[in-house]
Amino acid sequence: MNKDSVHSKINQLPVSINDIRDKYFDDLPMTDDEKTALKNYDRYRMEYLNAAENEDVFEKRYLELQAKANLSPYTDFISLENLQF
Repeated sequence: MNKDSVHSKINQLPVSINDIRDKYFDDLPMTDDEKTALKNYDRYRMEYLNAAENEDVFEKRYLELQAKANLSPYTDFISLENLQF
């Protein structure tokens, strides 16, 4: 795989919650949708983790949320209806 192919694949990745969080911490301008998605993700994260019945479930959910924050498009978190567990 050549260098241009790798960059092409990277550019195809969705903008994630963690990408948005980086913008926030770098004090870069954010759209209203980005702000909403970040707020909704944080709310969902707390509710989802607090609902874990035991430590094993909590750890699995924690890893799941890390993956979602890194790989899912932030647009998945704009609407609260998408965040059912």
